[in-house]
Amino acid sequence: MADSLFFPLAAKAPGDHSSFVFRNCPFPSRLLPSKPFPLHLNGSKNKLNVLAVSQYSLVSLRHRVGPTPALDSDVPHPLHKGSVNFKSAKIYEQWDSLTAKFSGAANLPFLLLQLPQIILNARNLLAGNNTALFAVPWLGMFTGLLGNLSLLSYFAKRREKEVIVVQTLGVVSIYVVITQLAMAGAMPLPHFAATSVVVGAGLILNFLNYYGKLNATIWQFWEDFITVGGLSVLPQIMWSTFVPYIPNSILPGAIAFVVAVAAVIMARMGKLSKKGVKFVGAISGWTATLLFMWMPVSQMWTNFLNPDNIKGLSAFSMLLAMIGNGLMIPRALFIRDFMWFTGSTWASLFYGYGNIVCLYFFNIISREFFLAATVGLFSWIGMALWRDTVVYGYNSPLRSLKELVFGS
Repeated sequence: MADSLFFPLAAKAPGDHSSFVFRNCPFPSRLLPSKPFPLHLNGSKNKLNVLAVSQYSLVSLRHRVGPTPALDSDVPHPLHKGSVNFKSAKIYEQWDSLTAKFSGAANLPFLLLQLPQIILNARNLLAGNNTALFAVPWLGMFTGLLGNLSLLSYFAKRREKEVIVVQTLGVVSIYVVITQLAMAGAMPLPHFAATSVVVGAGLILNFLNYYGKLNATIWQFWEDFITVGGLSVLPQIMWSTFVPYIPNSILPGAIAFVVAVAAVIMARMGKLSKKGVKFVGAISGWTATLLFMWMPVSQMWTNFLNPDNIKGLSAFSMLLAMIGNGLMIPRALFIRDFMWFTGSTWASLFYGYGNIVCLYFFNIISREFFLAATVGLFSWIGMALWRDTVVYGYNSPLRSLKELVFGS
């Protein structure tokens, strides 16, 4: 499960065009007032030229975006509406930079999380022990790969370059594992060839779109592809979790596939309302997030049915999963990205920390390890909420959470 949990782990339609800066595809435009305008500070009658005083601050606050309603995912944002408190511009700039660095730092735990599997597979291949790789389910790896590609497209559109690196690392590392499985014969070659085409096309298209060198029609086709793929896989994975307690069937995935294709076609033909089109646009990002959110549910279900299997979990891997996803929580909260915040928080709490709780309950880890993980995680989340409250100038973190969930 941990091998696929990279992101884990979505945005506000451009509304008020009086904002100074917009983040539009393919390039974020840095629109500043063409003429200086007056600004009163502390009731002073002296007027300051904002461009002369803080032009750099305006540009550096490009990530102070408006809240992200759930249905408005995959849409670039303007800055947060309302006047900016220029006396606090430095605080905004510092926290903007820090949260971006936190997201970038998530690469390290996620890389450490995946490397042991890659190294173990390589050793088994070199030793001729190909059968050992059959223990790694290629279908599960492909599911994680599709999720990473979907989130890569989402964050590429959002211009969150640090998280783009995280998702790209997830795609590449999982593809390396899949390549090893194909070399061992654990994955059918036709399936591997198709996967290679999808991965190659996905990386190239996202790269071209990020730099504004991709035709809009081609990008739309790619988004439709990952929308159909994600929506088809999600219900099938959820259904398969409870087999054999329920009949083994491909019906959930087949029904979801038909619904997804119909929704995409109707959206492109203009048969849906504006809200319906937004909903279809949000599907790919949300299905990828829900896939990663379902992984801890599946793991907990497995632990419940087979308590002895908990001994096979690595406490270090669970800690890395908790840390990696936790590092992205402040950024998701700061830019008011509800989808990203939901996925990262869920993965950190229920996958990483949830399995640490199970390990402690079965006396597999020490009390000190459990207490350190508990204090560290909740202190980190508390710090993120407190700092966000200070940066936005609010009196309570509840207002930040309200904006995150419900928007302005």
